[in-house]
Amino acid sequence: MKSKRKKHNSIDHQILNAITAIGYGAVFVPTDFLGFGSRQAVDIVLHRLVRKGIIRRIARGIYDFPKEHPKLGKLQPSPEKIAEALVGRDCTRIQPTGAYAANILGLSEQVPAKVVFLTDGPSRTVKIGTTTIQLRRTTPKNMAMAGRLSGLLVQAFRELGKENVTAARIEHLKRAIPLNARKELLKDIRFAPEWMHSIFKKLAEET
Repeated sequence: MKSKRKKHNSIDHQILNAITAIGYGAVFVPTDFLGFGSRQAVDIVLHRLVRKGIIRRIARGIYDFPKEHPKLGKLQPSPEKIAEALVGRDCTRIQPTGAYAANILGLSEQVPAKVVFLTDGPSRTVKIGTTTIQLRRTTPKNMAMAGRLSGLLVQAFRELGKENVTAARIEHLKRAIPLNARKELLKDIRFAPEWMHSIFKKLAEET
């Protein structure tokens, strides 16, 4: 009995250390901690940490180590952090799309109620508070620029439409994105729709 209690305490300690090492704002799922014990043992520890108020269960099987704002209280994690936790650590990639991609780049103030990520992993949908997060499996071609600035820009421009990628928005991107990152866009230009080629070239120019 004593050794069993000691074992559980050890798992508690290891999981808590792993969470605090990632830091406030971390989002995780039980399978992230299977190196410390069985799934049942991990679930028990996470439940215990939730009861203590150290971590928070934000949806079924999804937890976070919340950042706290002095006035706003515990903050919600970003959709991207939640999506990254959902795809796990098996080299699955994600790519923000639509209004969320435009919002990340400061091209839109709209924060969508439904955030869609393209992925080369399985499709999945979860609801966190008032926000729905959807992972949508797509083709390797659509994931060619995943995780890179070029991929984010392509998705944002698709959302805005050609006529709304104005000179003012291009200037905003030039101010917001370092020149060395903008020059990298030329390497991915072949993956972008043809109407975006001239925009990528403008962005790659020195200010």
